[in-house]
Amino acid sequence: MLKVLQTPDSRFEGLIDWPFEPIYTMIDATSASDAVTLRVHHIDTGPIDAAETVLCMHGEPSWSYLYRKMIPRFVAAGHRVIAPDLIGFGRSDKPTETTDYTYERHVDWMTQWLVANDLKNLTLVCQDWGGLIGLRLVAAMPERFARVVAANTFLNTGDRAPSEAFMAWRKYSQETPVFNVSAIMQGGCKIKPLADSARVAYDAPFPDDSYKAGARVFPTLVPISPEDPSAQANVEAWKSLRKFEKPFLTAFSDSDPVTAGGDKYMQREIPGCEGQAHTTITNASHFLQEDADEAFADAINKFINANK
Repeated sequence: MLKVLQTPDSRFEGLIDWPFEPIYTMIDATSASDAVTLRVHHIDTGPIDAAETVLCMHGEPSWSYLYRKMIPRFVAAGHRVIAPDLIGFGRSDKPTETTDYTYERHVDWMTQWLVANDLKNLTLVCQDWGGLIGLRLVAAMPERFARVVAANTFLNTGDRAPSEAFMAWRKYSQETPVFNVSAIMQGGCKIKPLADSARVAYDAPFPDDSYKAGARVFPTLVPISPEDPSAQANVEAWKSLRKFEKPFLTAFSDSDPVTAGGDKYMQREIPGCEGQAHTTITNASHFLQEDADEAFADAINKFINANK
């Protein structure tokens, strides 16, 4: 039987720069042996009838809080903003066993969430696992997306050697006795140090190690060889992305050793990249939402305005 934990609401009370009311969507996680529903959390802010909706998808081991400094800039530009938490992260439910998490389950869970909320005309902003999952959603349901912004992410198929930095992170994630989420977030930022309020917020979803199964296992789910379980599914997704002609922007950091070069590949392979103002976000590491929120948000707003 799938065992699921829910982080107590009290862990999220009083977080700085996070005034949003939680919204929950129930999805079906039923397997051959279990009848299970899971809660996916998201926030929804800005004009409900806005012409443009920005969908912000986070990665590992963060949650939607990662976009807190960018969300007001999108809203000020007149956009609606929706930011979900992946299962295992933030305020979303957290199955307790690492074996409960697979790449394909994550794609299915977020597909259900997207369809249940009937989200359309989206500008996807995706980073890290937000892209590994979000780009699969684009490939499967391109009609729901108006534009894509990819930052420090990639859709791995296992036929390219992963970076040394990624392999070091993967090894660390499986071997470290203490999986300190806020310290990991700090390690992926150029800002030194992260504000105490931010460290508290990044640790908030995880009262103890029993809540961290998803965070622990995520690095092992990235396909690093063609034999990996999701490698072929990603190959098929690339076939769809190579037909994606809607506007597609890359906005990678100048100092992210994990995903460096992925932007150039996307620019070559995805038709929608042609003619776009691809940018390199300077003085930023992996979590560019922390290091360069203003530059990153402004690039996205300009991209939307230039492609209406």
